[in-house]
Formats: sequence, structure tokens, C-alpha cells
Amino acid sequence: MKIVKLSKERRKIRTRKKLMDNKGLPRLSVHRTNKYTWAQIINDKRGHTLLSLSTKNLPQKTDKKLTKTEQASALGTLIAKKALKVKIIHVRFDKGAHCYHGRVKALAESARKAGLKF
Repeated sequence: MKIVKLSKERRKIRTRKKLMDNKGLPRLSVHRTNKYTWAQIINDKRGHTLLSLSTKNLPQKTDKKLTKTEQASALGTLIAKKALKVKIIHVRFDKGAHCYHGRVKALAESARKAGLKF
């Protein structure tokens, strides 16, 4: 278990190191577990979280239960709309230690379609 945590930490650090080239832009950070997905827009200069949402906060549709990927896609659209209201257009995408597929990819693509640029 210790090796798995170290590997995850290394992947996260490697991803962040690549993102630190452009510190002027806020960072869209994604974290996911087996049950939920979180997305935050963070200002690294000040160390403040500008926006934060999770799939727990999504309005639930009563007629149909959404899959986790569909929930992540809805989360990406929602965070992009809220970011555009606060006049955040350009962000850096931080996938953390996660691979860019599945829920992470769905969130990123829906955020792009909703108007965020990264």
C-alpha cells in the first residue's frame, strides 16, 4: 500500500511541475474517488480556491439516474458556467494523479464545450 501511495504522489507532483510554467492562470484541479468527483478552480499566486463543486452538489434528475461519467460531464459544464460568470476564461487543467480518460476526460471535454479554454 505504501508503494501505491508513493507512486500516486509522484504522478501528482510530475503533473503539477508541468503546470507551474504558467502560474498566471488559475488551475482547474480534478479529484475523483470511486463514488464522487470534485473540481476546483484555484489561484496559485494567492493560494485561494475561487470555485469548488462536486457531484454531490449536482441537481438530481428524478426521471433517470445518471452514470458517474455523465455526472462528471454535468459537473464540467456547471463549473465552466460558474467560472464564466466570475470572468474566468483561461485555466490550466490539473488531472492530478489520475489518467486522462473516463470521468476526468468527460469533465474536461464538457468544460471546454461550455466555454473554458485550456
